[in-house]
Amino acid sequence: MQLSGAISKMHTHLNRGVAQYQLPIGDKLLNMNDLVGETISLSFNQVIHCRNCGRITNKSYSQGHCYPCSQKLASCDLCIMKPETCHYHLGTCREPQWGLDNCFSPHVVYLANSSGVKVGITRKKNIPSRWIDQGAICALPILEVDTRLKSGELEMALKQFVNDKTNWRKMLKNEVDLADLPTIRDSLLEHIKGAIDATDAQVLKNEALDINYPVVEYPSKISSLNFDKTPNITGVLKGIKAQYLILDTGVLNIRKYSAYNITLTY
Repeated sequence: MQLSGAISKMHTHLNRGVAQYQLPIGDKLLNMNDLVGETISLSFNQVIHCRNCGRITNKSYSQGHCYPCSQKLASCDLCIMKPETCHYHLGTCREPQWGLDNCFSPHVVYLANSSGVKVGITRKKNIPSRWIDQGAICALPILEVDTRLKSGELEMALKQFVNDKTNWRKMLKNEVDLADLPTIRDSLLEHIKGAIDATDAQVLKNEALDINYPVVEYPSKISSLNFDKTPNITGVLKGIKAQYLILDTGVLNIRKYSAYNITLTY
């Protein structure tokens, strides 16, 4: 079978505790879990169309945009990566309506164990996809607020005591120690009582969610695959974790190549 078209990050959901992946390619959605254990080929067709305006771009910016769109869209602004820098209140949001729709909605501060315990934030509606995208084996929402800015402020307070980054190599090797997230939550919340009061945050007492991934063999060594350097990639699909395809020839970050036009053969 063969499919061609522009790709974007895989759609994800949980089914009985196992992450399920669908790859958007052209106008199709391909169930990638079904291909684990099979040989697949992915060929870059040397075309990138901006996912916003559709123009051809020689380089992808902000995960699938041309340069002009990356500079004008609110979804590509720095405050998306650093929510504590939200500047909507200053009247300088690139797209005020987009800001209202996306940044003034319930946000959750969470703990996740991906390559070790980390803190993160997400819109409430993105649970649990956000955790799957990060390759977390376990996650726990701990606080809820009504704006993205407040979630960023809480994350900044928590970063004094816990990491906010994932070591993607350890995550892909599955070199992750188990952690008692509820106990860690209780300890951390004691440290940031002032920030919780200042943001009027709701303390959550959820149970931790365990996440399993469709992987038959984790790599002992990580070798990154790159469409710009190697346009034709072939290998046995050993598994999928976060937004990575784990092949016996290396690992491919699908999210990085959003808007690339590829042909996938399986």
